[in-house]
Amino acid sequence: SGGERPVAPSSPAATPTVPTAADARGARPRLLIAANVPSTLTAFLLPYARHYRERGWRVEAAAHGAPDSAEVIAAFDAVHHVPWTRRPTDPVNLTAAARTLRELVRAGAFDLVHVHDPVASFVTRFALRRERRRGGVRVVYTAHGFHFFRGNGALRNLAFRSLERAAAPWTDHLVVINQEDLEAARRLPVAGAVSYLPGIGVDTGRYDPAAVSDEDVERVRRELGLRAGQPLLLIVAELNPGKRHRDLVEALARADRPDVVVACAGVGPEAAAIEASARELGLEGRVRLLGYRRDIPALLRASVGLALPSEREGLPRSVMEAACLERPVLATRIRGVVELVRDGETGWLTEVGDVDALAAAIRELVDDPERARAMGRAGRVAMRPFDLVEVLRGHDDVYRTVLGDRFV
Repeated sequence: SGGERPVAPSSPAATPTVPTAADARGARPRLLIAANVPSTLTAFLLPYARHYRERGWRVEAAAHGAPDSAEVIAAFDAVHHVPWTRRPTDPVNLTAAARTLRELVRAGAFDLVHVHDPVASFVTRFALRRERRRGGVRVVYTAHGFHFFRGNGALRNLAFRSLERAAAPWTDHLVVINQEDLEAARRLPVAGAVSYLPGIGVDTGRYDPAAVSDEDVERVRRELGLRAGQPLLLIVAELNPGKRHRDLVEALARADRPDVVVACAGVGPEAAAIEASARELGLEGRVRLLGYRRDIPALLRASVGLALPSEREGLPRSVMEAACLERPVLATRIRGVVELVRDGETGWLTEVGDVDALAAAIRELVDDPERARAMGRAGRVAMRPFDLVEVLRGHDDVYRTVLGDRFV
């Protein structure tokens, strides 16, 4: 995968007129990382907090319920609750949440706010639009997959594209993580620069076959009650309609491979529906809901492959993790995924909703284990550009562009 390195802003950054913490106290930069919910911070952003704290920066976090997460508290210098919700139309977002964030940023004299998640990003940019003009703070937004995309409904695309166009002039740097979004971002009136980075990075040291012990793999397989050699197919995703677990369950029924077990790692509102679908199709005991898991590397190594039949993704890290652990991927031919999976080389790509094709891919996966192992090895090689170390360097470049001589 290629892409553009960060470049200088297309329009000059405003000259600071409001003293920052660095100006006032000679301190190193102050960074606020914002997301809708704490799980975004813990699942994806802790390495960034650690990286900039090690540089001597003060790094704080903001999310709905962040002070309730011990893991978030331990990772940041301070944490803050912002009462936004994940519903774009909730009036609290542009009232109480925007006011809370604005007061937080003013009190903290942050040099930089880096926001993730679509609702949080719009609220943050709306709340800080005047602070930006006065030069007191810079705003970076990472789009983990725009909510307008090819194959989506025309009205939904119009609505979400309009929101991004409205917020673009309040954005000092927009980071996108796949090539389709890069094309779209170039057409937005972003105040500063647009950059492509290959996702949020994957820790290739942790997600390394050599880092997962045989004992951990056997523990997982015993927990799931699997017989020796019984194929396990894993899906790591929130249980929501867009991930289309129902397609995987139906494909399992059509694959006619009665030994295969599907395990779903994740939580979400579709749990009951997934269980009901499995019962209706006679798959009791062959579809397991595992809930939230912290042993994903062991689960992946205990499996024969990863499935992800989603209808929308940005650049899914579960696919990167599986490939790093030398497991082939069965996924849909959608934005982001096509940059990670080479059809027939590192996995299988099918069209969204094509259950028969997904069932055929399951059969090929379990019927030809040697080919599956070769795909897994090729997948690990393909993940080198997505290594966390490389992505952290890209973030340094973005922050250096945004902060100028305030970057230390």
